[in-house]
Amino acid sequence: MASFLDITVETLPQILSDDSAVKVAGIDIDGMLRGKLMSKSKFLSIAASGFGFCSVIFGWDMHDQTYFKELAISNKENGYRDIIATPDLQSFRRIPWENNVPFFLVSFLDPDTGESLSVCPRSLLGRAAARLAEKGCRALAGAEYEFYQFRAPPANDGRERNSSSTASYLKENPVDTLPSLTEGMFGYSITRPVHNQEYYYGMFDACQRFRCPLEGWHTESGPGVFEAALEYGEVTEMADKAALFKLVAKSIGSKHAITPCFMAKPRQNLPGNSGHMHLSIVDSASKNLFARDEPDPNPPYPDLEYLSDLGRAFLAGLLRGLPDIMPIVAPTINSYKRLVENFWAPVTVSWGLEHRAASIRLIAPPTASPKATRFEIRVSGADANPHLVLGSVLALGMWGIEHKLQIPVPPLGKGQEVGSEGDEGERLAKSLKEAVAKMGRRESIAREVLGDEFVDHFVGTREHEIRLWDEAVTDWEVKRYIEAV
Repeated sequence: MASFLDITVETLPQILSDDSAVKVAGIDIDGMLRGKLMSKSKFLSIAASGFGFCSVIFGWDMHDQTYFKELAISNKENGYRDIIATPDLQSFRRIPWENNVPFFLVSFLDPDTGESLSVCPRSLLGRAAARLAEKGCRALAGAEYEFYQFRAPPANDGRERNSSSTASYLKENPVDTLPSLTEGMFGYSITRPVHNQEYYYGMFDACQRFRCPLEGWHTESGPGVFEAALEYGEVTEMADKAALFKLVAKSIGSKHAITPCFMAKPRQNLPGNSGHMHLSIVDSASKNLFARDEPDPNPPYPDLEYLSDLGRAFLAGLLRGLPDIMPIVAPTINSYKRLVENFWAPVTVSWGLEHRAASIRLIAPPTASPKATRFEIRVSGADANPHLVLGSVLALGMWGIEHKLQIPVPPLGKGQEVGSEGDEGERLAKSLKEAVAKMGRRESIAREVLGDEFVDHFVGTREHEIRLWDEAVTDWEVKRYIEAV
């Protein structure tokens, strides 16, 4: 992993000389951080070799309920055995809101082979980045997160402000009753953040100090909705920063009785929360390989005038494979409440130059400089795992390059909406159940680019979500039918 840090096992004792403990965490399949605090002496003893970590984090869901169908990585038969957690020394940072305790991310290895664990999100992205590095290239990425913020629990409810009281309050109060941090629809407001400026500036400063710096931070259109744009950087570091940004938001928010919400669609009749990802490829000299040296005098479509042949093949791979990775970019039941027509969210296999209604927005000259040429993946929501999104997008793009694929659909016209007449793109899945069936089939492109072992595991985790949803009785159902039927 590229980094401005150069930490080795030999230099660790000096770096941690004034510390007594170290915090470590890995990324699970849902993008959640799972880790612990360990003594400095213990950490120094395992920094080179790694340590045992219970595999159950890949055997249960986000609420620690084991999957109804046992999966290969962690199950009763193998005793939920340990996998190997290996600290990434270059991920070192200090947690400013926890007395600057040292923090390291870990990746997971298969204890039998010593190879990267097939379902480890950091490793999946790392494998794709390594394949690109073999070609003398690297990927750069950016992430943008929209998220709602609720006052939960309210400041005057008499409870101590901590995660336990917040969880209790949320269980007792429906989401529609939660007061928003700000009211009304006011995107890019200069005045709204003044009302919560200790939190607003505290978030910005904490991100800077925690090595996930923001380049943009503003209100979005929606009550209590903010958007954060993380600084562009190397793809594996970007995914780490995106995951850690959520940790910052939840940690700083809890200190102000604010609950950030990264659900794709927390409130009906309002826009959802996107998790847009930007991606480009550069060579060893940092030259953008998606940009053309000269405009194409005869492009297949005018939108491609400034996009290189490599960029066109990369785009083709994305478009052809997008329907088969939908459970990754839209991983929850709730994700598909966002992906509906007329809510600023794409619903078809579509692309276009500077087109915000498309699934893939091409950013290129003449509106951007050649060095800024990139793709913005607009399908993914704020609820998606950034390592899996960027890993699958990179894998699909490389698959397109290797197979010299052609772009399968024309660009959306200016002013044209997805799903409108003339949009030739395939309608993306309307539910998690539909998306999972498509991803899991034997001929799925996801299997070709991500491997059977990962796909089988990930599909199993989503089938668990579907089953829980199928068994649920919602408030909507009760309100609608309790008396009328």
